Amino acid sequence: MDLKKINKKIESFVKVRNWDQFHSPKNLSMALSVEASELVEIFQWLKDSDIKRLDKEKVADEIADIFFYLVRISKKMNIDIEKSFFKKMIKNAKKYPVKLSKRRSNMRY
Repeated sequence: MDLKKINKKIESFVKVRNWDQFHSPKNLSMALSVEASELVEIFQWLKDSDIKRLDKEKVADEIADIFFYLVRISKKMNIDIEKSFFKKMIKNAKKYPVKLSKRRSNMRY
């Protein structure tokens, strides 16, 4: 994944539409929430057996919208999203050690 290329594409897209004025971190986080809800809506009320029949393009579109806003927020907040991801995974590994969390979904701390 080439985040520089992705950021350039997003910046160009936003610039020609003069949308930067609307892209405060607050507004972007709200838009992110809406897009995440749209992804949830695709799966709402489905049985696990129904998921294989979903339109994957719809799911991919919503994931792309979510990704757009995540990348945009990270850029606006001057956060290195890749570095943040790996740092958080280290924290997650400590919080959810394999010996305590393997095959468990009900971790309580």
